[in-house]
Amino acid sequence: MTPSVDTTWTGRSFPSVAREMLANSQLRRNVRNATNLIQSKRERVVREMSDWEQLREAGAALRAHALEHLDYYLTEFEEACIRSGGRVHWAVDSAEAQRIVLRLLREKDALEVIKIKSMTSEEIDLNSTLDGAGISAIETDLAELIIQLGEDRPSHIVVPALHKNRQQIRELFARKMNLPDLSDAPEELAAAARRYLREKFLSVPVAICGANFLIAENGAACIVESEGNGRMCLTLPRTLIAIAGIDKIIPRFQDLEVMLQTLPRSATGERMNPYNSLWTGVHQGDGPEEFHIVLLDNGRSRILADIEARPTLQCIRCAACVNACPVYHQTGGHAYDSVYSGPIGAILTPQLAEMEEGRSLPFASTLCGACYEVCPVKINIPEVLIHLRSRIVQGDVGTLGGAFGVWNLGMQAARLAFEFTVLFTSGQKLARVGQEVLVSKDGFIGWLPSIGAGWTKTRDLPSIPAQTFREWWVERLKARGRV
Repeated sequence: MTPSVDTTWTGRSFPSVAREMLANSQLRRNVRNATNLIQSKRERVVREMSDWEQLREAGAALRAHALEHLDYYLTEFEEACIRSGGRVHWAVDSAEAQRIVLRLLREKDALEVIKIKSMTSEEIDLNSTLDGAGISAIETDLAELIIQLGEDRPSHIVVPALHKNRQQIRELFARKMNLPDLSDAPEELAAAARRYLREKFLSVPVAICGANFLIAENGAACIVESEGNGRMCLTLPRTLIAIAGIDKIIPRFQDLEVMLQTLPRSATGERMNPYNSLWTGVHQGDGPEEFHIVLLDNGRSRILADIEARPTLQCIRCAACVNACPVYHQTGGHAYDSVYSGPIGAILTPQLAEMEEGRSLPFASTLCGACYEVCPVKINIPEVLIHLRSRIVQGDVGTLGGAFGVWNLGMQAARLAFEFTVLFTSGQKLARVGQEVLVSKDGFIGWLPSIGAGWTKTRDLPSIPAQTFREWWVERLKARGRV
């Protein structure tokens, strides 16, 4: 059996996991080096495009249009896929998707499957489900293979093993593949993975994949990748099973003209992905004999119904927002305790979980807007973050909210203080008296109790001055006889 990875929620909040990640200096160096490299490559190839902003606008418009008419385009895709010989299955949630895939595999008496990197299969925790049913799922993407062999969890949407450096990968491969003399040269590591997987490509009769795009007008699926393992999985097995979110629909084949320019530049800093695979159904003597696609909802319809949150579904999983995020740079992806990390994970994860999981994630942001500036489909992530924060604080979900929730009470108190001058000035005077026991000789407050400790532990907090600007101004007016 291949190692299975537990991708289920631990229930821990972002701050609690992030504190552990911040203590791991090696992980932080790995994350920083990798994201900086990807960002610099992206910036270089984006600068080459004189019409980059127009491409972003076009991508945003076509994704928004597809979501606005999602029912129509899903039906069109289903009909076209069936005409081409494919079989379409609908899954309302992860449990139903798991049952569908298991049924298809049991029909084939499959004990092994090869897999292309798929965030959707991670989302439904497919590998653990297959492992429990006695079926080995073999990841063929290099980064996913590293994660699987190390019994680890992905930390990045596009580069799941981004938190590992090549010395750590060499040690893992040497141990798991019995290659004690293996060096840490990238070409040797890639060759070792290729040898390890080649027999599986040639012998395993069933493959599982995701989809970057589903094209409504002709029922085609599209996968873009950089290693060629995807092409092997899409052509050699006799049965191919795809699992794709219903949000992956684009209306026309022509829409790829925009998507295939913005996605690779945003994701990996490449002008074009080395491998772009499209297929429609099945064709006699060419590729798999059976093609199944599982169209997964799993909370997407709820997001679609929320007008303010709907832009979340425009995402094309390029991870440009992740690479640009200052919070992700410091904590890495594991702090999000989810398949989806970074800014997009902060808005997608809690919504997929009906706001019952990941309630701390919408607060895991500085709202600096870097994510919006790099998004190739112009998702205004900061606006969605604020919307989700509002839902939590106002008591729409969970125990953090409600009229008497700590966040709501705090924000209501702040609103009143800023609204009424007498409350604001009275609060300043009380704080000035109360801070006396906390102010150090340098004029800063070095420690605060309870919630305030989170600030003073890592930041300087200036003390309230003996005279505020407002008090100085009134005193100045009095001295001039104007009051």
